Amino acid sequence: MAYIEKIKQSTVLDLKKEVPVEEEQILSRTLVQRKDLGMTIFSLDKDQEIGRHSSPGDAMVNVLSGLAEITIGEEIFQVAAGESIVMPANVPHSLYAKEAFQMLLVVVKPEVDK
Repeated sequence: MAYIEKIKQSTVLDLKKEVPVEEEQILSRTLVQRKDLGMTIFSLDKDQEIGRHSSPGDAMVNVLSGLAEITIGEEIFQVAAGESIVMPANVPHSLYAKEAFQMLLVVVKPEVDK
């Protein structure tokens, strides 16, 4: 049984090719969506943003290309290709594309009883 079904397994992948940057767009592709775990690839063109919100889980942004300005609470971070940052659960955050960028977002929520 495959748990990550939305992309090829046992294959070397360039995740940037899975969700290319498109002019004035925010695109996404969900790889895993469970009650306690989400994995999504995003692309944001320059000057696009994901507005302020919060999540019940820790959200780790792994920037694949470009440059993101990420606000966590009141603190602003510049996160470039090859870098990652964790946005803590229940803390408001937002993302802004200083340059077009792509990211893998992994959200880990509290475990649910089975």
